Amino acid sequence: MGYRYVIIGSGRQGTSAAYDLARFGEAEHILMADASLEAAQKAADRVNRLIGRGVASATQVDASDPQQLLPILRGADVALSAVPYYYNVGITRACIEAGSSLNDMGGNTDVVWEQLRLDAEARAAGVSIVPDCGMGPGLINHMGCYVMELLDEPQEVYLYDAGLPQEPVPPWNYQCTFHINGLTNEYDGEATFIRDGKIVKVPTFTELEYIDFPPLGTLEAFVISGSMSTTPYTHLGRLRRYENKVLRYPGHFHTFEAYKRLGLFSEEPLEVNGQRVIPRQVYHALLEPQIKAPPGMKDICIMRAVGIGWKDGQMKKVTVDLIDRYDEATGFTAMERLTGWHCALMMGFQARKVIPPGAHRMEQAVPASQVMEEIRKRGISFTVKWESL
Repeated sequence: MGYRYVIIGSGRQGTSAAYDLARFGEAEHILMADASLEAAQKAADRVNRLIGRGVASATQVDASDPQQLLPILRGADVALSAVPYYYNVGITRACIEAGSSLNDMGGNTDVVWEQLRLDAEARAAGVSIVPDCGMGPGLINHMGCYVMELLDEPQEVYLYDAGLPQEPVPPWNYQCTFHINGLTNEYDGEATFIRDGKIVKVPTFTELEYIDFPPLGTLEAFVISGSMSTTPYTHLGRLRRYENKVLRYPGHFHTFEAYKRLGLFSEEPLEVNGQRVIPRQVYHALLEPQIKAPPGMKDICIMRAVGIGWKDGQMKKVTVDLIDRYDEATGFTAMERLTGWHCALMMGFQARKVIPPGAHRMEQAVPASQVMEEIRKRGISFTVKWESL
């Protein structure tokens, strides 16, 4: 007997997660739900075609209306929210009422804290809630936990990640494989780090450095927000330093930092010639057509976790590198694979009751070594390098 899954949001990452559940999640049935029945049916058909059996079906639903969700959630073992984060509290409450565990792709740490406050209700309903999965936050944070597990006494953790085109096209040398508002959210505001054993806020587009990352050569690394989620608070008291930077091809930092300084990320209305306009909306309207990834765009995702601490009585540095590329066989991008598959493997843990009832911080729900073993099962390789300091 297999498990029953519901995917709320049948876009790129939701479809990738469904495919992984069909392969590795012992899926008996996967219901693809979306505001567009056509999109849901297209996703279900793609999963069935790739898997070679009729495991997925489609339905139409409004994710903003929890009452509409209840009928499709009842009887499900685990649901995935692959819709924007502002729906997630309502979806969480609907899952608790329906008796279905929930995994989501997060995107806003304040929303995650609100979900975590529903721990008692989730335990009473016998379901698990695991927010903020995906590539980052998600897998990159588990890689950070993994290097901590490899060390006897971890002291510092540095994380780097990126999704980039394999063949960059000037002048942007970047193509966005997810909603552009998500990109701007990451580029705006502040990041939450641990430094000198304390929580600190660090502005985005600061602390530029250059990192060599074969096979792409020298890349820019700089601060963005959003990838750390709850992890700095989880590691507070154990680590002296914990931080994350995004990687981009050279030239990206100065271009987009100028957009930020110009005020184009702002959502505050601005009066122009008697008309009120929102700078971010204008910015998106102009930029998105220039950098939106076309269908079939071949991307590469690179992730690095560096841990420094004591191992066998010596101070050592351990580096874990993971690289994934567009998959010709399935047509899934690396971003879709690493985002959707991390959600799916966590959903597998939830379905098998490895993760107990309650609302869990993603990084505490299951040991990172188990997550990395699941990643390896999917044919995604990573290397572990040790250095003495």
